[in-house]
Amino acid sequence: MGRLQRTLSNVSEATGTDNGRVAVVGGSVDYPNQPAIVGLAALRTGSDHVRTLVTEHIYEIVASHSPNLLVSSYAGTTFTAETTERITDLDKWADALVIGPGLVDADTDAICEAIDTLEGPVVVDALAIEPALEADLSNAVLTPSGSEDGPIYDAYGSLETFTEETGAVITLTGAVDEIVADGERLENETGTSALSVAGTGDTLAGITASLLGQGLDRQEAAELAAWILGKSGELATADYGPGVVATDVLERIPKTIR
Repeated sequence: MGRLQRTLSNVSEATGTDNGRVAVVGGSVDYPNQPAIVGLAALRTGSDHVRTLVTEHIYEIVASHSPNLLVSSYAGTTFTAETTERITDLDKWADALVIGPGLVDADTDAICEAIDTLEGPVVVDALAIEPALEADLSNAVLTPSGSEDGPIYDAYGSLETFTEETGAVITLTGAVDEIVADGERLENETGTSALSVAGTGDTLAGITASLLGQGLDRQEAAELAAWILGKSGELATADYGPGVVATDVLERIPKTIR
């Protein structure tokens, strides 16, 4: 924990005028709340600004979550090739970008194309993971759950081989969160069974993106994000027991960092 503790202290003590901007591309009519959870987690981790890009059909839902979120929308109900043009502008604005949380029925080629256009670091989450396997992932952190890593195994045989061949970093969430980078697998030491509740994967994506936007390298951001999520889950569980929900966890991120 020594190296992560020093990094955590640096994040906690950051007082500069620029703690990074995070963009979030996700959500759908069936999953309208995921982009907001990601964005709020990034803000609680220290990001200065978070902008979500969502379908116009859920714009009001996402915007109503918090006045602290910046929200933009695109036409239609799904993410398509036409929407990728917006990604270039977001990439220029943001220091890190998240794509995938709640992004149901998106055009798979459009997701791949969007990731390939990015110059900054990207967190690839949930439904964007499988189509992203055809993209350049050398600047990516993937955050699959144990039910979302199947396509990686199918294509590469193991997570270790995948990270060696693509340069990607993986945070695999489960009973024990694991970080895989450069063919090596590490176990996170914090956490609680309550983190199986819906929305905590979105919280992890937001924490990771915030740390990337604050300048951490991808493996360091992945390791520290898993630690922060786990410790925040422990704090929330101490207060709420088995009734913990994702927003309880993200609200305890600042206390974890302090």
